[in-house]
Amino acid sequence: MFDMQRIFPPRWFCALLALYVSGFASATAETAQPPVPHIALLLPLDAPGLGSAARVVQQGVIAAMQNTVLPLRTYSNYDETRSALASYKMAVASGAVAVIGPLTRNGIRQLAEEKTLPVPTLALNIIDTPAPPQLYFFGLAVEAEARQIALLAKKQGRQQAIIVTANDPLARRLQFAFEEQWITSGGEILREIEYTGDTMVFADIAADPSTMTFFATDIEKSRTIRPYLPNNMATYATSQLFSGNKDTLLNFDFEGIRFVDMPWLMQTDLPAVTAFPRAYPPLTTDQERLYALGIDAWRLINNLISNRAKQPLDGVTGQIRLNGQTFARTALPSLFYQGHAQAADAPLIQSVQLFPDQFKNASSVEAPVTVKP
Repeated sequence: MFDMQRIFPPRWFCALLALYVSGFASATAETAQPPVPHIALLLPLDAPGLGSAARVVQQGVIAAMQNTVLPLRTYSNYDETRSALASYKMAVASGAVAVIGPLTRNGIRQLAEEKTLPVPTLALNIIDTPAPPQLYFFGLAVEAEARQIALLAKKQGRQQAIIVTANDPLARRLQFAFEEQWITSGGEILREIEYTGDTMVFADIAADPSTMTFFATDIEKSRTIRPYLPNNMATYATSQLFSGNKDTLLNFDFEGIRFVDMPWLMQTDLPAVTAFPRAYPPLTTDQERLYALGIDAWRLINNLISNRAKQPLDGVTGQIRLNGQTFARTALPSLFYQGHAQAADAPLIQSVQLFPDQFKNASSVEAPVTVKP
């Protein structure tokens, strides 16, 4: 038998029970909903390729609902590429006083083409096009992480950058985002290396305290490349290199690499994190990020409803501040150390070393230089 209390502790179970009693529902075009004030959640739960991610976001939203006044209704029977706007209008006609969603850029653009939106709306992705009043953006764009890494490396004394990229769309986006911020911050681009499978292109790279390497490549390519760089080379990346602390061997391969990720994964004992229940069964690392997105989305939409949008949020995804109509997220600086990823400013965790002679001390993490947290 399905046991809700196995998934959520009693205090959240009571809140969920009240949620169901008050009318939690999945709205479809065939099922008319009474015009009752509620918060609408627009997610394509059954869409091929998107459904699994959408359901995890929904789990996160539900996990964040504590002492809620307004019920939640999920509108899921729509196509993000064509009918997101129609579902949005259905939600408003049914009494929605605020909306979370859509999830994809295609769905969001349909709303952005409207001159005005009638209620506060929190889109779960970020687009660059002008937005009508009451449309806000919040997402986990890795381009923002690349820009943050550029600022972090500059703050830590790096002056020159070697960018390792690949011929794929995501790597290009990360490369361009990093380079734009790096140059704006006064940094110099020493080299751009497109990895095509030939590791000899890294043979002449030498470590220098003022030089850093940025990985725009994915986790597999980065794992292949890392041994061909100097061990004491200051190396940075985005969260795409972190797949969880259970994968100790992979994390050892990334020894010393600095990256940014969310407190939900890096500071699991933080009160701001433990305030919310974990999903059961456990999720993958990528799913955990979507779950955390749902938690913070619920908190942000309630801030919008109560006119507290400009109030900074200590989120489980990072520090969140409103910049124009975008909720900008500052992720947590983190570090791979002895097979374990952790917050960069936390005490270095001594783990069981699989290769005792490989890592002598913390000074081998990167080239000798004064590094600020």
